[in-house]
Formats: sequence, C-alpha cells, structure tokens
Amino acid sequence: MSGTGTVSTYWLATSDITCSNSRALARAGGSWSRNPPATMGTKRSVVTAAVRKRGMRGSERLEVSGEEVRAGKVCQRDARRRRSARVARTHRACEIPWMATAANRPSADGTSPLRAEFRALVSLALPVVVVQVGLMGMGVIDSIMVGHLSARALAAVALGNIYFFNVIVFAMGALFALDPIVAQAVGAHDEAAIARGIQRGLVLSVALTVLSAALMWPARPVIALARQPAEIVPDAALYVRVSILGALPFLAFVVLRQSLQAMGRLAPIVITILGANALNAGLNWVFIYGHLGSPPLGVEGSAVATVLSRWVMFAGLLVLAWPALRPYLGALRADTLAWTPLVRMLSIAVPIGFQQVLEVGAFGSIGLLMGWFGTAQVAAHQVAIQLASLTFMGPVGISTAAAVRVGHAIGAGDGDRARRAARVAFVCGVAFMSLTALMFLSIPGPLARLFTDDPTVVAIASLLIPMAGVFQVFDGIQAVAAGVLRGIGDTRAPMAAMLAGYWLIGLPVSLYLGFRTAAGPTGLWWGFVAGLSSVAFFLSLRVAALFRGELTRLHVDDDQTAVA
Repeated sequence: MSGTGTVSTYWLATSDITCSNSRALARAGGSWSRNPPATMGTKRSVVTAAVRKRGMRGSERLEVSGEEVRAGKVCQRDARRRRSARVARTHRACEIPWMATAANRPSADGTSPLRAEFRALVSLALPVVVVQVGLMGMGVIDSIMVGHLSARALAAVALGNIYFFNVIVFAMGALFALDPIVAQAVGAHDEAAIARGIQRGLVLSVALTVLSAALMWPARPVIALARQPAEIVPDAALYVRVSILGALPFLAFVVLRQSLQAMGRLAPIVITILGANALNAGLNWVFIYGHLGSPPLGVEGSAVATVLSRWVMFAGLLVLAWPALRPYLGALRADTLAWTPLVRMLSIAVPIGFQQVLEVGAFGSIGLLMGWFGTAQVAAHQVAIQLASLTFMGPVGISTAAAVRVGHAIGAGDGDRARRAARVAFVCGVAFMSLTALMFLSIPGPLARLFTDDPTVVAIASLLIPMAGVFQVFDGIQAVAAGVLRGIGDTRAPMAAMLAGYWLIGLPVSLYLGFRTAAGPTGLWWGFVAGLSSVAFFLSLRVAALFRGELTRLHVDDDQTAVA
C-alpha cells in the first residue's frame, strides 16, 4: 500500500452515520464536508466521506473535518478540533454502516462481530437451558414427592412419565418448526408471517394433542406388553391417562415458548416455568397426601397436580407475554387455516418430529437392552445417562439459540451473519462439551457416588461415565448442527442422518459389541459413540454444503414479505 493510497468518495445521508465516544473509524481514514453533487438535490443534509487508505504498520488514520457534521455531538467535537486518531480495527467514532463488510462490521457498542454474536447467543441459550431443566423438573418433582409413599408408587410415576414423554416427543419436535418459521419472519420484519406462524402453531398443537391422546389412552396394554412388573402397570397407566388432560396446555406452551424465543422475549418463559414448578410441588403435597381438604390420591394425585400446573403454566405465559403476543394473537387471521401454507408448514414440522422420535427411541432402546444384563447394570446405566442428559442441556440451549440467530439472519437476507452465528454456536458447543468430557473422564467414581453407594453399581457406572465423556463432543456437535439446520429450515436431511446414524450404525454396533463380544454393558455404550459420531459427521457435512450456497428464507405463504 502506498503512502498516499487511493481515495474513494461516498455520498450518504447524515442519518446513515452513527457515532460513539471519541473513537476513530476502524480500517479507514477520511474527511467530511456538506458539499453534495448537484445531482443529489438539497432536500436532505448530505455529507461526503473521502476515505484515504494509509499504510501505518497495521493501523490507519482518520481525519475528520468540516464546518458542520450532523452525525452527533462527538463527531462535531472531532470536526472542530480537526483531530486525527490512531485506532485498532474494531474501534470507531463515525461508522458508515455499509463501509464495513457484513461479516466484519463492528457492532453498535464497538465490539467485534464475533464477540457480539457470542453475547447474543449466550443471552438466548442460558434462559433456554433454565426452561428446559424446568420442564424436566416437573417429572422429577413428581417422582421425589411420590417416592415417600412406596417404591411401587415411585416406579409407577417414573414409568408413566417415560411413557408420556415418549409419546408426546413427536408433537414437541413438530412444533419446533416454529423456530425457523417465526425467526425468519422476525428477521424479515414480516409481522403478518409472525402472526400466521404462531396461530398455525396453536392449531397444530390441537391436532397433535388428539394424536397424542390416541396413543396414550391404551397405555395399560402397551406397558404390559413391554413386560413391565405387573404390580406397577395399573398405577402407571392411570398416571398416563390422567396426564392426557395436560397434553394440550403443554403443547400450547411449547408453541408460545418457541415463538417468544424467536422474538427474543425470554423473561416471561423463565418466570412461568419457575412458578409452575413451585406450584407443582405444592399441588403434589395437597393431592398425593390429602391436605387442605383433598382426599389422599397417591399416584393419581401426582398426575392431577402436574396437569393443573401445566394449565397454569400455559395461562401464565400467555398473560405475562401478552404485550408481545397481542399483535399476533389479538385477532384470528383468515389465512391462518389456508390449506397450502399449512401443508408447507407440516412438511417442515413432521421431519423434526421424527428426528426427536429417532433420537429418543435410540437412547431408550439401549436402556431396554441394558435390562437384559441385570438390575445393577440398569442402575449404572441410569446413573451415567442422567449425567449425560444433564450436561446435554448446554448444547440444547446453544442449539435453540443457533436456530433463532441463523433464522433471524436468513430472514434479513444476511448470509454472512448466518454463517457467523453458526460458527460461534459450534465453537461454544464444542468448548462446553469438551469441559464436561474432561470431567467425566477424570472423576467417574465420585460422580457415580453422587447417585448411589452400592459398590457394584458404582463400579459399573465408573466404566460407563468415561464413555459418556468420549461421546460428549460428538453429542454437542450434532445438537448444534441440528439447530443450525433447523434455523435454515432444512429438516429432511437431518432426519435421514439420524435414521442412518442411530439406527443403521449405532444400534447394530451396540447389539454386536454388547451381546457378541465380552464387552457387555460397555459394548452397548460403544454404540452410543458410533451413533453420535456418525450423526455429528453427517450433519456437519450438511451444514457445510448448505453454507457454500445461497441461504434463502422458507417459502410458507405466497404473499410473505420479501427482504429489501
């Protein structure tokens, strides 16, 4: 670069310039005046930015001058003083938005784009983790409080919860289609599409409730067919049937949660889920043991408490978030039930539902296979899988945040920002799971003893927990990749990847190593490693392939707003 450099002149309205403190514009030098060419007209105040590149050993100089600059007091002061400032690349005083590239432009507070993206991602991911743990917490509270009745009651509630969530997981996954639909509409500032997405989500939740209820009603013969202990089958089936009454508010809550996450309104969700868990504990105390005039209902009372808590959870979120939701739910749109857009939405939703079924089913199958080895092996498996599930909440939060951030960027037509969001999400997911992997590999014994003192169970769990450490990073990669692809709106390829990875690779490896070799229980877990690493590989390839091309917004409605 020469000492004088080349000069590029830009003509832009004063409103296109922003200022902050007495920083100098990174990566440019320039002078400002109010002398637009005659062809520009005089209706708006226009300033000229003459940018001269200067070679200064990695730094550059900005000279600001002019009788009047309307970009802010700081810029006016700099103009009067005619000062020069030597600055780092990410510092600024007067930022011309389109002068920096979309991928490298400093954010509004002067931070680098990657740092700003990291902050945005974490601010979304942390509340999502809290909410996810809260949703799991209802079942945990039920188990803890009913456990004081008897071991049989505890087993019945645990089995009932497993059945309920294994059925409803498809519906939950299908409603995750709101991640790309609403997030991309938010990015495009398409208010009508946001309203249609939320309203169609609620309609879909009703239809999915009917489907889920039909699968939950025959719980007793299905549980008996699975060869569960005969003494717990009646209570477990009763728990499931009562829980059907809470399916609709649960799924409607998921609709509002996904929509509010896409809009960046997370506080009402966190407040609601914490309140619902507290209420659930109180209602369990009332209905299980028969307090405050209620008869003691035992296992049935636990289900009643959870159903009531889910209705309050949905209603509470609707009330708390109504200021944000009112523009979209205040009036039913005539096009909400339009057939073609609903079919397009289902084409996005159904594959996500099957993704959840494939993943949950694969992990559940390994749990059932572990039962063939004995009680101690099942208990050890439960200890290890609980630890892995707990640490998995981190990637779940990052995955959801990635779906929202990528969706926003694609809706805004900013492919560079979408790619940057994906990169940051992958780094965060791998970093978090690397730390948890190190913990699992380093102290498996102490971790196992947090759950039980049984020496046999601890010994077996101490073999399985390090294997959880082996697949932690793969688990994080596949979760984040699935979130990125969901934000793009690509749902069929991930479904195929999970079918291949979990069921065509992982499960056969588990069966072979578990029952055809001396590996035993650890052989089953090597199937986890094979399956998760395969899915992570397939999904990462898919992300890379899509990011090499053009990223476009999902086509749901023919009249949706195009990005300017």
